Amino acid sequence: MTSTVILGSPSAEVKASYWFPDGETQDPITSAETIPSALFTHLFCAFADLDANSHKVFVSQAHEFIFSTFTETVKIRNPQVKTLLSIGGKNANNSAFASMASNHQSRKTFIDSWIFIARSNGFHGLDLAWEYPNSDHEMTDFGNLVGELRAAVEAESRRSSKPTLLLTAAVYYSSVYKTFTYPVQVMRESLDWVNIIAYDFYGPVSSSKFTVPTAGLHVSSNNEGPSGVSGLKQWIKDGLPEKKAVLGFSYVGWAWTLQNDKDTGYNAAAAGVAKSEDDVSEDGSINYAQINKFIGDEEAAKVYDPKVVGHYCFAKKIWIGYEDTQSVEAKVRYAKQNGLLGYFAWNVGADDNTVLSNAGSPLSFST
Repeated sequence: MTSTVILGSPSAEVKASYWFPDGETQDPITSAETIPSALFTHLFCAFADLDANSHKVFVSQAHEFIFSTFTETVKIRNPQVKTLLSIGGKNANNSAFASMASNHQSRKTFIDSWIFIARSNGFHGLDLAWEYPNSDHEMTDFGNLVGELRAAVEAESRRSSKPTLLLTAAVYYSSVYKTFTYPVQVMRESLDWVNIIAYDFYGPVSSSKFTVPTAGLHVSSNNEGPSGVSGLKQWIKDGLPEKKAVLGFSYVGWAWTLQNDKDTGYNAAAAGVAKSEDDVSEDGSINYAQINKFIGDEEAAKVYDPKVVGHYCFAKKIWIGYEDTQSVEAKVRYAKQNGLLGYFAWNVGADDNTVLSNAGSPLSFST
C-alpha cells in the first residue's frame, strides 16, 4: 500500500533568491526595501538561528525587526511573492543541528518553535539549510526531521485554518555527500521542493594552488570535479522528481592570486586568496557588484566558457570566477529544458543593480 502525502499549495514555478542581511563580503548591507521582488516568485529570508541547548529556533535581536517586517516589505513591489524563513547556512553550528535531529523530543521542540516564529512574522514557509548531515546516522535523522516537519505543518494548518506552510530544504549539489546518501524517498514525500546548491564547488581556500571553475554546470576538459549537471543527475537517479528540483547559482564569486599573469585560464597556478583587493573577503569571496567594479577599475579581461557555463576575469595577477548574465541565462534555460521546477540564487544582495536577477527572470517554467 502506498500513502499519499498532501503537500503545501503547489508552486507552478520557482524563481527564487535568498536574502542575507549580514552580507558575505566587504559590501554594505542591502536592505529588504531594495529587493526587486517583482522578479521572483519566492524569497528566502536567511537565517534564523538554532539554540544548541534548548533546540529552539530564534531570531537574533539584531534581526528581529527586519525579519518581522520582511514579508510585508517585499510584498509592496510584488503582492504575490511568497516568503520562507530559512535556518542554517554554511556558517551555522552543524553539531547543534545534529544534536537537535537525534531524537524525537528535540526535533519536536525545534519544529514547534520554528512554525511559531514563521507564523508570527508572516512567512509563508520554512526552509531547512542544514549544510550538511555528515554521517549515515545524521542522514537518517535528517529524514526523520523532514518527515516530522511535514506532519507538523499539516497539523498546524488544520488547527489554524491557514494555508499549509511551504516546506523546502537547501541541499548539497549531489544526493551523495562524501559517502552519505540523502534520504531521497522521505524528502520527495515531505518537501515541496529541494534547493540544489550547485555552486561553491571550489574557492581559493579549498583549491589554493590552481584556479578552478567555481560553479560549472559542466566540468572543464581537464577537470573531473563536481558540476551542476552531475549532481542533478545523481539526485534524479536516486529518486528526486525533476519537478521537485530547483537549480541554484550564486551572485558571489571567488578571487585568486595568480602566480603568473600570463597563465590566466582554468587550472592556472595560483597562490590562494586575492588578499590585496579591498573588496575581497578573507575567504576569497566577492560579490557581483564588486566584481563589475574590479573589471571597470582594472580594465580586466573577461572570458565566458560555454562548455563549462561559467565566467572568469583577470587583471594584475587577480583571477575571479563568477556568474554573469550569459551563464545565468544558460543555467536557467537548462533548468527549463530539463523539466525542473525552477531556480534560486544566492543571494540577491550581491547583485549589481538587478542585472543578474533580470537575466534569470524572463523564462517561464509554468508553460
